[in-house]
Amino acid sequence: MEFLEQAPRFLFFTGKGGVGKTSIACATAIRLAEGGRRVLLVSTDPASNVGQVFGIAIGNRITPVPAVANLAALEIDPQAAAQLYRERIVGPARGSLPAEEVRGMEEQLSGACTTEIAAFDEFTALLVDSSLTAAYEHIIFDTAPTGHTIRLLQLPGAWSGFLEAGKGDASCLGPLAGLDKQREQYRAAVAALADPQRTRLVLVARAQQATLREVARTHEELAAIGLRQQYLVINGVLPCSEAAGDPLAAALCEREAAALAAMPEALRALPCDQLPLKAFNLVGLDALRQLFAAAPTAAAPLLEQADLLEAPSLASLVDDIAADGHGLVMLMGKGGVGKTTLAAAVAVELAKRGLPVHLTTSDPAAHLAETLEGSLDNLTVSRIDPHTVTESYRQHVMDSKGAKLDEQGRALLAEDLRSPCTEEIAVFQAFSRVIREAGRKFVVMDTAPTGHTLLLLDATGAYHREIARQMEGSSMRFSTPMMQLQDPRQTKVLLVTLAETTPVLEAANLQADLRRAGIQPWAWVINNSVAAARPRSPLLRLRARNELAEIEAVANRHAPRYAVVPLLEQEPIGVQRLLQLAEGAVDG
Repeated sequence: MEFLEQAPRFLFFTGKGGVGKTSIACATAIRLAEGGRRVLLVSTDPASNVGQVFGIAIGNRITPVPAVANLAALEIDPQAAAQLYRERIVGPARGSLPAEEVRGMEEQLSGACTTEIAAFDEFTALLVDSSLTAAYEHIIFDTAPTGHTIRLLQLPGAWSGFLEAGKGDASCLGPLAGLDKQREQYRAAVAALADPQRTRLVLVARAQQATLREVARTHEELAAIGLRQQYLVINGVLPCSEAAGDPLAAALCEREAAALAAMPEALRALPCDQLPLKAFNLVGLDALRQLFAAAPTAAAPLLEQADLLEAPSLASLVDDIAADGHGLVMLMGKGGVGKTTLAAAVAVELAKRGLPVHLTTSDPAAHLAETLEGSLDNLTVSRIDPHTVTESYRQHVMDSKGAKLDEQGRALLAEDLRSPCTEEIAVFQAFSRVIREAGRKFVVMDTAPTGHTLLLLDATGAYHREIARQMEGSSMRFSTPMMQLQDPRQTKVLLVTLAETTPVLEAANLQADLRRAGIQPWAWVINNSVAAARPRSPLLRLRARNELAEIEAVANRHAPRYAVVPLLEQEPIGVQRLLQLAEGAVDG
């Protein structure tokens, strides 16, 4: 493994959701710890599953991993970090300010921006505060999916630049009062990230064209902010020895070979490792220790008809959705489970039936146009691009609020709008505008990976609480985006997962989070099922057998209704293949 040779103190693993970052980060931590190095494994993903992988509860504190000497782990919990951050600011005011003012401070600090600042403080402290990390020779960061990670790694520079120039905090849902004290910590964090002797970034990808294109963009964006010490790991490559006698395996091998041959030029110069696809789920120490080892695949019997559940198809769910005539359909789940493809399939099938549909995404890394490869009557497509909507929001504020200010006031307002928190408000407003359309047409939304979506819902909840507080005692009726999400007559949430242990657990956790917010998921979709594809290759047959217990768990324990979509020989790209996917009639 080239990326492990002469490993520096800080190792970051990043990439598109579902490519195996957590597994590789955990396996790396085990390898270094069992080699005698003292290691701290840190997850910065708001939807972390490091604890699930090791089978222990970790949470927002440094926790030894009992089964691995020299290894400890930490999951930065954004909500717990935000609570501590709020208490640091609000605590001193209790007893000295009127209760109403204290409540106002607490409400101002309830937004997702405060959550981001608080988690970011913990992240930078791990880079620069020797009192926290002096006991460890290596600190390994298992990061959130790409868009969220780029945001995190850009933040030291963004906050430092803002503190150098900005003087106000009117645009921010959480005040910036505590940030100025952190100026030196942020500067030191920027220096640590840019130092190749201290920091190495490992880009994790799959042998898929879309994933490799995204990781190339990540490479260039992070190199531009100084993270140039980068390595590439291509994970889960199907050995071509599996292709004999199995059309599915042969098609997958051919597809992966073509993707690697067409790898973007920007990635070709990077040191690169390939990890073969394993027959087992990467959960537990024994499995993780085998990730970097070459192991022969045992034979497995073909699946018999009796082995497979009589699982509903995606078409049956679309029938029920179409019956309503309009509404919001949100696809949520872990990164890499195929939300974009399934959102596009649902949207084109509804549009084909003559229903007006708006297909959109809140995922910074999603590319609906690449999935559709064409147009269709009754279908409009958009993307909530954080950069675009933030710039539009800044311009709107300058044109409206700024029009009433003198030159100095406009300059101060412009500085304030450079706060990274401005993006939170802009994305929330764009999200709210889109979902309002669902009263007269179908809006199908491909959401960002779990953690990012929960932060967006957090902002939606904060807005709802503020409106409810303002309307308290009033007889006027009001509606907020959160109320629309909570109304099953207006919104159907489809949780997308794979028939694997970790994605199913994460989908179940997401379902619990949504229910606590008063949002009841409508259905689950198990995507890319190997079992449903009836493979003949030994390795794929073993993976298929491992899926059956997970499909049964979804059907019997988790989902109010569900559908299973098979792994396909050809990628479902283009309107025609998406229609076939939705109708359950895709052939090789």
